[in-house]
Amino acid sequence: MCGIAGIIHRGTVGDIGKEMTGMLQSMKHRGPDSTGFAVYGTPKQGQVVIRFKVAEKEDLATGFEIHDQIKIRRSEVDERINTLGGNIIEAQQATEYAFLYKIGYSGDLRKFADYIEEIEGAEILSIGDALELIKDLGDANQVSDEYQLGQFVGTHAIGHVRMATESDVDICSAHPYWAYPFSDISVVHNGQLTNYWSKRRELERRGHRFVSDCDSELIAVYIADKINQDTSLEKAMWNSIDELDGVFTYLVATSDSLGMAKDVMAAKPMVLYEGEMGIALASEEVAIRTVFPHEIDTVDPYAGEVRVWQN
Repeated sequence: MCGIAGIIHRGTVGDIGKEMTGMLQSMKHRGPDSTGFAVYGTPKQGQVVIRFKVAEKEDLATGFEIHDQIKIRRSEVDERINTLGGNIIEAQQATEYAFLYKIGYSGDLRKFADYIEEIEGAEILSIGDALELIKDLGDANQVSDEYQLGQFVGTHAIGHVRMATESDVDICSAHPYWAYPFSDISVVHNGQLTNYWSKRRELERRGHRFVSDCDSELIAVYIADKINQDTSLEKAMWNSIDELDGVFTYLVATSDSLGMAKDVMAAKPMVLYEGEMGIALASEEVAIRTVFPHEIDTVDPYAGEVRVWQN
């Protein structure tokens, strides 16, 4: 079933970590297996933000050896960042297996991601000037507390609660998805793409890589590929209505924008609120009311519709 949500403040910042936690927790019944956040802060010049992991949560139950392996893998990540000419400005350990790094780096992001992910068990969840992507097993409150997201201040965010139906219950299969190797592009999705494999093979022939078999990741890579060809975000999303088959509603975020698209059948729900201070969207209105508890007017976007908002 799953549930998705998004929020963007108009020309200002807000407590988006806390806001997104409340929105997603209110939809726990739609997806108790895992929760994911893509939160956007204020970029700092010359600084790249990286979220990565070197193991899965379930790996911790395999024995004492995994704890030593995690330390070794993190040490190798540090060495490879230095080899690539990166300067580690700040390094935080979110969990035993997940990390947040802020580095000085101006090189090729594809080369960077590929070199780091050559390390066994290493996966980059996101790279960006503003984006931090966090996803793990558990409900929104559990993941938010574990990663201290209640303290995150930023401009906008998207999130996802997942009920596993066609893939494993693990971090790799959780949403959101970052569009490797592009900075700051993330997607959450509710639905199913019926032309997933043909579009994936097409994108792979163009040099893109996938870390899962989840069709939601395809949307992220598809949008990023279009933007990389100098297509605007809004135009890329309109193209997706025509070129992606199936039933879907998705949210996409970039460093300064939040977008929503619904397929022409509009089988997957979406509720929208637009106010003076900001915009909120979710699979259920109850999620929006955790942020805007006063009387509000909401709408259901039309079939085959695309909307884009900027901070």
